[in-house]
Amino acid sequence: MEQISTYTLERFQEGFVFEVDKPLNWTSFQAVNAIKWSLKKKFNIKKIKIGHAGTLDPLASGLLLICCGKMTKQIADFQGQAKTYTGTICIGASTPSFDLETEIDQHYKIAHISEELIVETKKQFTGVIRQRPPLYSALKKEGKRLYEHARAGNTIEVPEREVEIHQFEIESIQMNKKSIDLNFKIQCSKGTYIRSIAHDFGKALQSGAHLSSLRRTAIGSYKVDKALSPESIKKLLESNSI
Repeated sequence: MEQISTYTLERFQEGFVFEVDKPLNWTSFQAVNAIKWSLKKKFNIKKIKIGHAGTLDPLASGLLLICCGKMTKQIADFQGQAKTYTGTICIGASTPSFDLETEIDQHYKIAHISEELIVETKKQFTGVIRQRPPLYSALKKEGKRLYEHARAGNTIEVPEREVEIHQFEIESIQMNKKSIDLNFKIQCSKGTYIRSIAHDFGKALQSGAHLSSLRRTAIGSYKVDKALSPESIKKLLESNSI
């Protein structure tokens, strides 16, 4: 990352993009807040424009773009760019949230599933597909986040949407006694829920599945290997030199 420790307030106000490697169990809001407070402390100011360009769930790690100053006007553009993820789909058990935010609610048979069947089934999940976002998501309906409805026990119909899967690679398959771990790499369009892909993949295999890990590695041309943790960025902002 550029030598942000030497930047003036005006430089950040003119526009800057922080490439953040969001840690596991952090919310995107916490990552934004950490950098916002560091900037406010460094320059002794009360407010500054800042926001992220695409939420990452607490159980996902990886690239989060945080826009500052005039770059906040570009947030929608960043959100529209293709995103790349790696992770693991666990076949043989499902959860209400489609990931490990909620506990496993059902186990399924996997004896009929072979590596060949997995590879063949993957073909259904490339190109333009329709998917239903998880009920445990931040989308709004009737003035509330879907996860608020879910936690309150409300029955909400979530409409399907079209998304595009540009690339779906299976990097490895681990056949266990009661489950199958499918390690993947996916590049997809805005609005794609990898959790829904995991859930639907399980159904397509006449079984069940959930997402057990997820990491965002790229947003457009931005790569996570150039990103820094919120704590590292905080230390840079507070230092006089790199």
